[in-house]
Amino acid sequence: MSSAALGAVTQQICSLGPLQPPGPESCVPLPEDVAELPVLDASGRRIAFGALFRERRAIVVFVRHFLCYICKEYVEDLAKIPKNFLQAANITLIVIGQSSFQHIEPFCKLTGYSHEIYVDTERKIYGKLGMRKGEGIATSVRSPHVKSNLLSGSIQSLWRAVTGPVFDFQGDPAQQGGTLILGPGNNIHFIHLDKNRLDHKPINSILQLAGVQKVNFTNKSFIIDI
Repeated sequence: MSSAALGAVTQQICSLGPLQPPGPESCVPLPEDVAELPVLDASGRRIAFGALFRERRAIVVFVRHFLCYICKEYVEDLAKIPKNFLQAANITLIVIGQSSFQHIEPFCKLTGYSHEIYVDTERKIYGKLGMRKGEGIATSVRSPHVKSNLLSGSIQSLWRAVTGPVFDFQGDPAQQGGTLILGPGNNIHFIHLDKNRLDHKPINSILQLAGVQKVNFTNKSFIIDI
């Protein structure tokens, strides 16, 4: 998928609004060569990317790298999405990182994430989908999912790097991520490509697009409109 083609696809998909039943007006095709690329699970087993959503609809979140404190805190909030909310909407949640598969289990323990997770160790899917390398223009809007400031977050990331079994960044620090709603089959219903580390899509915005009940990510008690 070329950069020019992706730009057109992104514009078309993002103008669709809330998801409609699968059909030619509500989705665009994911190229077969992207669907055939492998991801790895926590045991190192290779699975075709397209197999993850062949028979179901899925929210797929590509993260930067597992040592990134922003990614960690974003995934901590993804972990708070009740499975019964997803089941009620007949959709699954998938996170894809770019580390070696050996980092999956420790990252899940760290974040409390228990939904599906895989890695694209060679970043081929990231590249085919047009996900950015390097930082774009930083946004001034504060993410509702990031609790740490730059200094404390960076210190946490460095500490995790030096105390881990292998000193690495658990992925390319320059790689940005994105969010898609896919399936069933090779159908893209929504795509958001992050411009920088803080440009991830707010989780409740994604849930609303996918027809999933919103989640209270604060410790405050209030009623969320559906």
